[in-house]
Amino acid sequence: MYNGVETQVHMESPDPGDTPDPGGSVFTVMVIDDSKTIRRTAESLLRKEGFDVVTAVDGFEALSKIADYQPDLIFMDIMMPRLDGYQTCALIKHHRVFKHTPVVMLSSKDGLFDRARGRVVGSDHYITKPFTREELLAAIEQHGSRTAQTSGI
Repeated sequence: MYNGVETQVHMESPDPGDTPDPGGSVFTVMVIDDSKTIRRTAESLLRKEGFDVVTAVDGFEALSKIADYQPDLIFMDIMMPRLDGYQTCALIKHHRVFKHTPVVMLSSKDGLFDRARGRVVGSDHYITKPFTREELLAAIEQHGSRTAQTSGI
């Protein structure tokens, strides 16, 4: 339910033959943020560290790209148009294929309520903007090993 309107989004399970190959064994990170500056900054920092990066401007675009690229970890803004970060995270975490994909919430809000709401919808970590390179890498290090374990790597 979003602003009194029921929202349903269907994520197709990926067909291995149709899925873009992000480099095989390369760790793929998705950055979802409606701010072009945030997306470009995170993408640049992560690419310099050797990660494959996929970006999306909002939750709707992200859901289709998640099915296509199967990221190993997702950084997601909370305040986005159409489908916010809480709603997008909940949809990801309720999907049988992607429920173990770590989701790190990015927000300019640092309140206890915002962190708690992120946990309720299934987020694994919370980073306050502006973030640093070290914060992004620490989140990947902390949650990336769990991704490898749940996918059988």
